[in-house]
Amino acid sequence: MATLYSSPLTMLRRTTTKLPKTTQKCVCRYSRTLSGNTHSQHTDLGRESPKEQSALPRPRRQTPSSKMTVSQKRRHSTQHHHSERPPTIPCTEPMIHPTFEPTTGTFQYIVTDPSSLASVIIDPVLDFDPCTFTIRTTSADALLTLVAEKGYNVQQILETHVHADHLSAASYLQAQLSKTGKRPEIGIGKRIGEVQRLFGKRYGVAAKEYEVVFDKLFEDDKVVKVGGMEVKAIHLPGHTLDHMGYQIGSNVFCGDSLFNVDIGTARTDFPGGSAHDLWTSAQKLLSMPDETRIWTGHDYPPEGRKESVPFMTVKQHKEQNKHVMAGRSKDEFVATRSQKDAELGAPRLLHQSLQINVRGGRLPGLDEGGRRMLRMPLRLGGVDEW
Repeated sequence: MATLYSSPLTMLRRTTTKLPKTTQKCVCRYSRTLSGNTHSQHTDLGRESPKEQSALPRPRRQTPSSKMTVSQKRRHSTQHHHSERPPTIPCTEPMIHPTFEPTTGTFQYIVTDPSSLASVIIDPVLDFDPCTFTIRTTSADALLTLVAEKGYNVQQILETHVHADHLSAASYLQAQLSKTGKRPEIGIGKRIGEVQRLFGKRYGVAAKEYEVVFDKLFEDDKVVKVGGMEVKAIHLPGHTLDHMGYQIGSNVFCGDSLFNVDIGTARTDFPGGSAHDLWTSAQKLLSMPDETRIWTGHDYPPEGRKESVPFMTVKQHKEQNKHVMAGRSKDEFVATRSQKDAELGAPRLLHQSLQINVRGGRLPGLDEGGRRMLRMPLRLGGVDEW
């Protein structure tokens, strides 16, 4: 049985950090080489392209009828005319700001309804130094800066699952946003309780610290309104049993299910994980229209690709994803995924992440000495106990 020791958690003061200008733009421009193929995407999400705009019907200008009398024409010419505006066209697509956190390879997303500026934040990261056990809020503060600069109204903070590779900033963001506006709700899938009880027992987390930390527990296929957006919660098990994706317009934020085509899929060797379930989840995603954008939770660019890529289309996945492309069978996938999982080591922040994330991103309670503690397993490296 592994010996446990506790380590104190250090928190550094919040420092406001602005996002680089390139990540503040909601215009997502990518030209990346994946698997030997170049994919160029130029999108201004939520707005029509110039080509599409030119195809829209323009309002006809009202002109005096040739059948008007002279007096009617005179009265008409003395009236003040305003140039007519084109009709308002409802926007069905959100604005999306992907922000990449390179230490853990995590994509965080701010997704906004362009008509109301109501927004959701998906899978935000709390920075953590495992050497000094120090928490920082640099990544989360960059999201707050962007929200403030754009005037967004964050109504929901969504978690796809209990992450095992980074700490969640959901609770921190909720606390900061509550100071300047309405308190946003933190949401996750309805199966979170089973995960919390499992890891709460393993790490000695008191039930009172995790039982009521999420504001919304989504049923499968539940749809919630955020401004003019409809957010649909989709169960995507495989990586973990509680794993959810979120569909907004023609976009799916799939968390740790499908990765980019030159990586394939997420690991399935965590408690409750299943390669069989992940195959089913992948097929659910690949059954969507070809133009659907699959926004990934992580990216670990392999050799030959230098930059991270936040999304690829269903069509690209069907044609190129090394694990689930068209023509691959379920048996092939399960064998490949299982073999790959057997070769993987534990995530670097596994134990720290799970203890914070079952708490919904909240900090551990204070002990008798006024310290916040996390527990870590001690490995003996093959030596006998003494």
